[in-house]
Amino acid sequence: MPTRIGLSTSSVYPESTAHGFAYAARLGYDAVEVMVGIDALSQQTSAVKQLSEHHEIPICAIHAPTLLFTQQVWGLEPWGKLERSAEMAHEVGAGTVVVHPPFRWQKEYARGFAEGVAALEASTGLVFAVENMYPWRATQKRGMEMYLPHWDPTHQPYAHTTIDLSHASIAHDDVLDMAAAQGERLRHVHLTDGTGSAKDEHLVPGRGSMRAAEFLRQIATSGFDGDIVLEINTRRCDSREEREADLAESLAFAREHFAPAVEGA
Repeated sequence: MPTRIGLSTSSVYPESTAHGFAYAARLGYDAVEVMVGIDALSQQTSAVKQLSEHHEIPICAIHAPTLLFTQQVWGLEPWGKLERSAEMAHEVGAGTVVVHPPFRWQKEYARGFAEGVAALEASTGLVFAVENMYPWRATQKRGMEMYLPHWDPTHQPYAHTTIDLSHASIAHDDVLDMAAAQGERLRHVHLTDGTGSAKDEHLVPGRGSMRAAEFLRQIATSGFDGDIVLEINTRRCDSREEREADLAESLAFAREHFAPAVEGA
């Protein structure tokens, strides 16, 4: 399957999951990634499936509720969250589950994380793409390790990975080097941007310093055939029109910088 340019439902927050599907369909996105979160609808497989069918847009990925603010979504047991995410993915036709590495206080979960993810992939037939995170920084110079076994999946024994450009910005990682090092294990991208600050900015791609255009051209020429999902922050938009403009700009950016290399232009 050729690479699809998808929209994460988190990109329209504080609007709902339903609005995410509506924006994606109206603007011409190829697919949607569902962020399972505090929006109750996002936790309901039947509702998510109905949205996909109503808007005639496929779901490319399910983002498991493993963020700090979704710790109580679908219970507190982390493996249960991943299993339910896999069940939702199967029901809605998504091939990928995006998951964060464990927090440092989830020691038992972290101890068997790599093996457990591999077992889930084997038993479900799905891709569990572990996403890069970042050290938590109180200042530009001081950081604290908050993830186990590490916030960067590049040198961990995961079969599949996700690169998020905003997270890499906080960590001061070079996403071109990350992509080259991960090689064929890179199966999913959260396309966004950042300026290197300690905040998880999730800027419209091209508005930061992460060389997002160069990153897209690199993975295109390297044969990347996973999905590229726009995961931007539109919370500061003053209107739906402004939010829609940011989402449209993000889609155009992705297609401009990824598609030419794929088409041999």
